[in-house]
Amino acid sequence: MIMERYSLRLFAVLLLMAIVSPPVCAGEIPSFVLGPGDVLEISVWKDPELTKQVIVQPDGYLSFPLVGQVKAGGKTLAEVQHEIVERLQEYIPSPTVAVLPFKIESYKVYVIGKVNEPGVFMLPEPINVMQALSLAGGMNPFADLDKITILRQGPDGQSRIRFDYGDVAKGKHLEQNIMLQTGDVVVVP
Repeated sequence: MIMERYSLRLFAVLLLMAIVSPPVCAGEIPSFVLGPGDVLEISVWKDPELTKQVIVQPDGYLSFPLVGQVKAGGKTLAEVQHEIVERLQEYIPSPTVAVLPFKIESYKVYVIGKVNEPGVFMLPEPINVMQALSLAGGMNPFADLDKITILRQGPDGQSRIRFDYGDVAKGKHLEQNIMLQTGDVVVVP
């Protein structure tokens, strides 16, 4: 039991390092951003009363003792950690704060239509279109492979992104195999 706890914590620390590390080269995905439903473990060194698991609420905020409401939605773990440290300095000199992902549930993609296993997929990290189609069990024999569409909600409304499975499968027009954003819907007609 104790070994499992340490293994889980080690995994969480390694995951944190991977999440908050800056991209090494151009074209990589940006740092993971938090969203509603994500659960974080926040701890302040040498203060067990300030070790809590908190959930990012639907409005994007989380609550933490002494600091109150903190905007977490749309921010990275490092940004949330920085804000908590700044607010705690009023009560604790030079606080050492760790913010670790405990349960990530905000990154969701939807695959609907003529696939073998349509549904919503909650994932710990972003995936591309081909990976999403694979998670959905692939297309059924009646799917129109050259008319797949990704629906994406943005600040200016919904946009439609074309995806031709046949081209990508042949190694052509690989730029179509985009990284999906949370909330994207892959439609296979």
